[in-house]
Amino acid sequence: MRFISVISLLFGSWLALPAVAAEAQDWLERLADAGQSQSFQGVFVYERNGSFSTHSIWHRVDEAGGVRERLLQLDGPEQEVLRVDGRTKCVSGNLADQIGDLEAWSARDLNAQRLLESYDLRVIGKSRVAGRAAVVLALSPRDQHRYGVELHLDQESALPLKSLLLNDKGQLLERFQFTRLDVGAVPTDEQLQSGDGCRPVTASKAQAEVVEAWRSDWLPPGFTLSRVVERRSPASNEQVACLVYDDGLARFSVFLEPLRGVMVEDARSQLGPTAAVSRRLVTDDGDVMVTVVGEIPLGTAERIALSMRALEGQAIQ
Repeated sequence: MRFISVISLLFGSWLALPAVAAEAQDWLERLADAGQSQSFQGVFVYERNGSFSTHSIWHRVDEAGGVRERLLQLDGPEQEVLRVDGRTKCVSGNLADQIGDLEAWSARDLNAQRLLESYDLRVIGKSRVAGRAAVVLALSPRDQHRYGVELHLDQESALPLKSLLLNDKGQLLERFQFTRLDVGAVPTDEQLQSGDGCRPVTASKAQAEVVEAWRSDWLPPGFTLSRVVERRSPASNEQVACLVYDDGLARFSVFLEPLRGVMVEDARSQLGPTAAVSRRLVTDDGDVMVTVVGEIPLGTAERIALSMRALEGQAIQ
């Protein structure tokens, strides 16, 4: 299938732009509310880096507004994720790594006004996904520091039926797409019960001292620090400090790992939409490996890594 660049679609009708933009914002607001107000279940496919996986999802909203959700991979080893009110409670295998940080892209956190600072937003047409009528939204980046997104929202419920992550040439980097969606189908307690292999997840703790010890000389426009946590380093598998930034849609993480005399080389890689850049930074308290990982262009990740600075005498120990 040939994917048309969402950027080129923005030049269709300048006279209609204000009305279309308002319509698109209305759909985003409906999307933000959809998952918090409706129960559903279905099956979706996930495509990334040329590989496919299939998943079942059960999503239940109770009378008090609480949300419980279970994801189960149907290909290969049985892997799953259980979330309650947006927080991951348990995970098995590497499913969470395959479908991304589920807590980072939450539709309920979408803010149309904030997104308009970094993306051009409009409705570009209609489609049909999983046998359901959909409206298609394009979020096209205003600069080279983020990717474009095409969202196909269910006309009845505003739930996302399909999303495509596209580079500046309109090439597909990542796809999420339902093959079956039953809106209003309330999952049972049994369907929402995790398996024995689902391991509890301990909430990451915030580290305010990390924010006080580090600064960035440059960030892509629109990105702000959203949280500070401890996460597993992509370089050594140790728990290290991590700064998470987002623009309301895209996200990247900056890992700060004391090297303690270990010799490592700078590195850079791009796997599908995910860029990873590591560089050694000399501080008064010893060398630190700065690693930037996120669904941003490689050049942007490199510039962020080069911009990180440890405040004098304040680097992490």
